[in-house]
Amino acid sequence: MAKYTGPSCRLCRREGGKLFLKGEKCFSDKCPVSIRAYAPGQHGQRRGRVSEYGGQLREKQKIRRIYGVLEGQFRRYFEQASQKRGVTGEILLRLLELRLDNVAYRLGFGASRAEARQVVRHGHVLVNGRRVDIPSYQVRAGDVVSVAESARQHVRIVSAVEAAGGRGFPEWVSMDAASLSATIKAMPAREDIAPDLNEQVVVELYSK
Repeated sequence: MAKYTGPSCRLCRREGGKLFLKGEKCFSDKCPVSIRAYAPGQHGQRRGRVSEYGGQLREKQKIRRIYGVLEGQFRRYFEQASQKRGVTGEILLRLLELRLDNVAYRLGFGASRAEARQVVRHGHVLVNGRRVDIPSYQVRAGDVVSVAESARQHVRIVSAVEAAGGRGFPEWVSMDAASLSATIKAMPAREDIAPDLNEQVVVELYSK
């Protein structure tokens, strides 16, 4: 499977904003996006006029990189969203938001989505008491997501949960930080997901 192995911060600078790929560094003054708020490369500071198609493509890449999915995966999510009743763009974001690796990140089981994905793959996350090691697993309302007993003393997980608690857990989960367990109260509403994402232009891109 293809995987980007370069500097994560270059992706943030390329998309013109924080994608929160580096954990706590993204919330500090050391974040390169705060220091150099322009695209990487020799001509990064000389941004030309972006076409309508270019803007749609950049927004798609931005969303794809935030959730850490490949192009083929992203297209399948879009096709799945387009077959459901409702606003396609919002359904697309909801499907991505309910991936187990993203839910684990929201709960603080990892400092970044990449770290949360690793925690899932290593079998440290339980869904309704059963071990699930598939990052793309779709979590549903009513599910209980928790850290396995064997991993509850891991320093990185404990510190990440504390940091996430300081920023505030999502409204659509009921988190018990003491037991490292959370109940999914409801499906996330659009206002619960990153407000700076423009999913409609992605719908327009794939509808051409």
